[in-house]
Amino acid sequence: MRTIKVQHRAQNAPIADLVTYRALPTNSVEHLDPFLFLNHHGPQVYQPNNQGLPFGPHPHRGFETVTFILDGDIMHQDTGGHQSIIGPGGIQWMTAGRGLIHAEVSSPEFKRTGGPLEILQLWVNLPAKDKMVEPRYLGLQEPEIPTVALDEGRVTIHAISGSWAGTAGAVTPLADIQLATINFRAGGKLELTIPAERTIFFYTVRGRLRVNGQDTEARKLVEFNYDGDELHIEALEDAVLLLGHAKPFQEPVVSYGPFVMNTEQEIRQAYQDYQAGKFGRWEE
Repeated sequence: MRTIKVQHRAQNAPIADLVTYRALPTNSVEHLDPFLFLNHHGPQVYQPNNQGLPFGPHPHRGFETVTFILDGDIMHQDTGGHQSIIGPGGIQWMTAGRGLIHAEVSSPEFKRTGGPLEILQLWVNLPAKDKMVEPRYLGLQEPEIPTVALDEGRVTIHAISGSWAGTAGAVTPLADIQLATINFRAGGKLELTIPAERTIFFYTVRGRLRVNGQDTEARKLVEFNYDGDELHIEALEDAVLLLGHAKPFQEPVVSYGPFVMNTEQEIRQAYQDYQAGKFGRWEE
């Protein structure tokens, strides 16, 4: 079995009135190559006539954002011409590539009526050869994401990308990034084989789990060693898990604000290109 190196607790990092816990990076872990960043927003309940999510227009270059909507919604718009409103159980996969400007805010309906909100946003690196690809965006509602039921229905895998129990995920990413959200009922068990050279991304969103003999709980990121290929997971109570794995890129990571590149010069160039309007012009 793969052994656990350390468990990292997500740090409280509120954004205005948005409850936020940052699981990556924190004081104890910088990144898990090629996984760069995870914010866990909520859970919380918004009152009617609220301001919604605060993520107005901002640029990105050099990586991908994968957003998981557990409760509430997100209204997306970007300078590539993409627009969508994604509801509970849906995901957004945006490849920033050479650069774009986007906004992630709440829909007019959510701001009017309020309600529960819980959202995860994961940043996944792009390899150097793909950092300047044309931006793209895919927004999927819950029914568009394949599911796999295991252990007599006690485990449900929502296959986002890659292959899970023989089922292909909804998204075909540029790099071999496998991602799923997994719902467990108490007592549910799941055994997976993941090659030892791949980085595992294991974040418990809700509930408590036991993985390879160690207990973990909500808002903890489990960092594994690269020494085994078996993963044994058991739900100690109803739980939700964000699970991913990928072969490390083993390339330099230089990040500053909304840009993730391989050199400081590329970061400077990103700012120059953004200021020169090469990420597109924002239109309300």
